[in-house]
Amino acid sequence: MSDQPVPAPNTRRQSRRAAIGSFVGTTLEWYDFFIYGTTAALVFGQVFFPTQEGVLGTLAAFATFAVGFIARPFGSILFGHFGDRIGRRNVLMATLLIMGAATVLIGLIPSYASIGVWAPVLLTLCRIAQGVALGGEWGGAALLSVENAPARKRGLFGSSTQVGSPAGLLLASLVIAGASAISGDAFNEWGWRIPFIASIVIVVVGLAIRRGLAESSDFTENAEKAPAALPIKQVLRDDWRSVLIGAGLGAANNALYYTVATYTLAYVTGTLGVAKGETINHLTIVSVCYLISIPIFGWLSDKVGLRRQVVVAALCAAAFVFPYFSMIETGESWIILLGMIIGLAVIQSAAYAPQPAVYSELFPARTRYTGASLAYALPTTVVGGTAPFIATWLYAETGSNTAMAWYVVALSLLAAGCAALAHRRHTAGVKKEAASVV
Repeated sequence: MSDQPVPAPNTRRQSRRAAIGSFVGTTLEWYDFFIYGTTAALVFGQVFFPTQEGVLGTLAAFATFAVGFIARPFGSILFGHFGDRIGRRNVLMATLLIMGAATVLIGLIPSYASIGVWAPVLLTLCRIAQGVALGGEWGGAALLSVENAPARKRGLFGSSTQVGSPAGLLLASLVIAGASAISGDAFNEWGWRIPFIASIVIVVVGLAIRRGLAESSDFTENAEKAPAALPIKQVLRDDWRSVLIGAGLGAANNALYYTVATYTLAYVTGTLGVAKGETINHLTIVSVCYLISIPIFGWLSDKVGLRRQVVVAALCAAAFVFPYFSMIETGESWIILLGMIIGLAVIQSAAYAPQPAVYSELFPARTRYTGASLAYALPTTVVGGTAPFIATWLYAETGSNTAMAWYVVALSLLAAGCAALAHRRHTAGVKKEAASVV
């Protein structure tokens, strides 16, 4: 796989390197994931499911999008097992390789018109591989950043992992926009393949960066003891409450994120008739704002309290979702953009930034990779992966976004309650006397 990880003291230099490594790696991983979500909304219904007309084709494309999320808990258990036993860095190298290979292969799959039913079958298999890899990616990246964070800055340094999400979205938006400009009217035929195939270059860069990362101090200290024989068994026996609390805590921000970033894209282009190029430009602008706001909210969470900030953000999400859909349904470009910025770069960002630190504190170092990964993967699977599908189906059934709005409200209230219950059980990366503000 790679060389043995090099232990390093918990210095500020190591903290910065770990944060950068987490940021760059998750940026590359999320780039791969987001180009799938965007092209699923814009193209895949026509390319891979042409026998399904109109909204049925979009539903079929979003179903394959959801398949990748279903695979994520399995990836969290698989890679969490090795991450807790052999180290964070080596596992992160493997997740990057798998994710990159699956993404390139998606760009090479012939259309339904060429190979028939094998096209959606191959697409689904690659999507499963993406989901498994991403299920193990987040936990390792989050732990590297949090476990190496300076005292009282776990929210800020942990947010470097979350910044990879908007950075990946921004990169994906720019590459898709470039591919659209190059291919013009042929984007639906072959232009959409460019971002997928181009990811091979990004994977090589990511591997070079991750190869130079040192292991986290928490893992190297724990490695001197016998590792858990089966981390998932220990997590489900000793920390199942933490898994459920973490899953509930992440429910709302997943629903809000994928409603805004994925469902909105399909809704405003397919139902409201907004130009595809215009919505891609919206995503680019939102990504820039999101990229800036996450570290700000990460810094703020260290001042006001990690869990306290998540509670407030979840309550704000519940209050904003109905106004958000009202803004989207105007069909006015600048109002749609404003709604997306408030939804993602302000409300969702505030809940998202401190999550690595909060999840890390719910589990002991010995099984932290498995526990944090599973707690994070469950809401992204149950809520995030299905949100675009559920929103599209509810609109098709009711002709309104009201039902989806109530769905997000309910999840937001659940997240607020779980965040309030998520008391620190373990200290990640620093001694108790240097613990961050709760």
